Amino acid sequence: MSRTTPRARNAAATRQAILEAAITAFTRHGYDGVGLREIAATAGVTAILINRYFGSKEALFTEVVDISFAQPTMVPTEPADSEDLAVLTARALVERTAPEAGHLGPFELLLKSAANPRAAEIMREGIRKHVGARFTDALPGAHAGERAELGLALLAGTWLMRRIIGTPALRDADPGQLTAQVARVLSAIVEPPPAEGEAPRD
Repeated sequence: MSRTTPRARNAAATRQAILEAAITAFTRHGYDGVGLREIAATAGVTAILINRYFGSKEALFTEVVDISFAQPTMVPTEPADSEDLAVLTARALVERTAPEAGHLGPFELLLKSAANPRAAEIMREGIRKHVGARFTDALPGAHAGERAELGLALLAGTWLMRRIIGTPALRDADPGQLTAQVARVLSAIVEPPPAEGEAPRD
């Protein structure tokens, strides 16, 4: 009769194994679609050990969100100017949502867990702390937070339509042409709005 080899008692390695299993599980199945037992089995530990390291499923999910959303995926970290920000973000969006591109973990995590109110709250904070903050900091002018969230809505909506639903016009679009179109839309968001009393630019 075979016996499972116990994981070596290395706290850092065990914690990392749990996190990696949790990232995969929550991304594939969403917050409500997976339990600690399944995550524990993948990590080679017990559910009790997960509670010992993280305290609860909610706390584990919070750390997964923090790790997943901290990685830049589309919004560049240091664009030279507003034009660069629009073009570089549009190019990244088109490349990362192409049919042959790899999965976008943060977006899938967002989509599959958003129906749970507490998970949505945790992800809202993750967006504010990471990609929302990066985008807001990159935008000159007033109402940067509002404009950043409009930009993120454009990115998420395009990803959903092009990659998940697969609408033909977006799925089969010429990459260069689609990049230019998205950049034009984003430019209206990233360009500083006119000052109060100033006529809008053409």
